[in-house]
Amino acid sequence: MTENFEVQFIDRDERTARFLVRGVSPAFANGLRRAIIADVPTLSIDSVRIIENSSVMFDEQISLRLGLVPLTTPPNEFEEGDIVTLALDVEGPETAYSGDLRSDHELVEPADTNIPIIELKYPETADSPQRLELEADAVMGRGRDHAKNQGGVAVGYRHLQTVVVEDDADEYSDSEPEILRGVIEERAAEHAVATDGTGEPENGALVATETFDNDLSKRYPDKEVSVRDVDDAFVFHVESDGSMSVDELVTNAADSLAERATELEQAVQL
Repeated sequence: MTENFEVQFIDRDERTARFLVRGVSPAFANGLRRAIIADVPTLSIDSVRIIENSSVMFDEQISLRLGLVPLTTPPNEFEEGDIVTLALDVEGPETAYSGDLRSDHELVEPADTNIPIIELKYPETADSPQRLELEADAVMGRGRDHAKNQGGVAVGYRHLQTVVVEDDADEYSDSEPEILRGVIEERAAEHAVATDGTGEPENGALVATETFDNDLSKRYPDKEVSVRDVDDAFVFHVESDGSMSVDELVTNAADSLAERATELEQAVQL
């Protein structure tokens, strides 16, 4: 395992985060990305018992939609293979939403309540409205076994980059945009222009490129610049499906890496 690494958050909320990890190799960065996607167990609906379905949609289609509804998964509450039962009973004319699912566990519920499942109608020629009643079992599983258990729905990383001012731009040259996306570490603050309203640029500060419209010519006007990767420093962008917070998702992924490294070390020593 990589030791003595440093983590610094750039921005975050409950479901998305961008953070910098220093002192790690590209292999470790990719391992963490894969662990966030594939190794953190979450609850998802695995089997459905249809009691009544008079809608226009087949039972199998209903089940497929239910399986893709993210469910809150409280940390350290369940083990892999544990089951939580949910129920749904909706009568038309009404749309059945994920929020209509009722769980037998107080800490488990749909992460989003506005996901449409099926629109139920009351046809003029029918004696009764359409109805959907069912029970569903949610099972703890991992993303490596099925995509519905992937708590990280958008996970990526790239090198932290820095900008080097090479020289003054040619006085008579045309000013063209120099597009860069991601995060830069400010190392030429004396040449930079503050464009994000946060004050004067400072060396060592982390600056998201969207604050200057991803255009280096706005950050460093009238300068010739080059962009270089910062060794052993990677900026991660992580988005959770709502089954758990980003902090919990990343922490659990790091724990899984540590456990697998320990298992490998013990296996090698046998």
